[in-house]
Amino acid sequence: MIYASDLDQTLIYSMRSLGVPLESPGLLPAEQIDGATSAFISEQALQLLKTLPEDVMFMPVTTRTIEQYRRITVFQTELVPAYAVTSNGGNIIVGGEVDREWNRRIHEQVRRDGAHAEEARQVFGQVLHEDWVVNERFCDELFYAFMIERDRMPLEQVLEKARIMREMGWEVSIQGRKVYLVPAAVNKQAAVEHIRNLTNGGAVVASGDSLLDRCLLDYADYAIAPRHGELYREQLRDKLEVNYRFTEVSGVYAADEIMAYVHEIHRSVFAAQTSFSE
Repeated sequence: MIYASDLDQTLIYSMRSLGVPLESPGLLPAEQIDGATSAFISEQALQLLKTLPEDVMFMPVTTRTIEQYRRITVFQTELVPAYAVTSNGGNIIVGGEVDREWNRRIHEQVRRDGAHAEEARQVFGQVLHEDWVVNERFCDELFYAFMIERDRMPLEQVLEKARIMREMGWEVSIQGRKVYLVPAAVNKQAAVEHIRNLTNGGAVVASGDSLLDRCLLDYADYAIAPRHGELYREQLRDKLEVNYRFTEVSGVYAADEIMAYVHEIHRSVFAAQTSFSE
């Protein structure tokens, strides 16, 4: 079995996204920048991660760049996954090293299936303005990330431009104080599916909070999302039928519930397999 999970606002949480006071019990450092803790993980969630059965492969799946992923100390020292997906699926880290062949394939697919990055940036740039865009990055030579002032962003104009970008083979995702502009070919599902086939990984359990996680959750055999983030807000607004459940709690402790769900799914799948073999 594979447990493929988004990280930020799913398993690890910045001070801004904790949803509880910083002095709340059971919070452990997950990431440090210049010696200061910048993200936390629930002690219970980490313990449940560490005690996953041996036949469950935990795989971080994040929109973070390679550099940003490597800042998450808890997954570099305490719990080191055999595989990690970064750059929203554009890169795969195997045994600590970047899979260059996968990255090459993704770049080829981006060139084949959608507009060039500069063209996409130019078209999307028609809605960007210094009044609400703080800065931008071209991440791992694959996609754009814009830091924004959320309350100043002209939401309807951005959503209208997102529809145009989709026709050009690019997706727009708004996540908190960031807007992502990502080629459709760069997605979490494709990377996880590749690793699943490579490792004969069996059933996939997935968790994530954002629209960039939706393709992964839709692909998974079992899926859960926290009661916060883009997916939850979309569900509240549009009342969509989805194939995943939401946690009962929001904030950092949602990770406890997510990890309990993963253990529960493993027990039920193992019990079903045992019953079938008998």
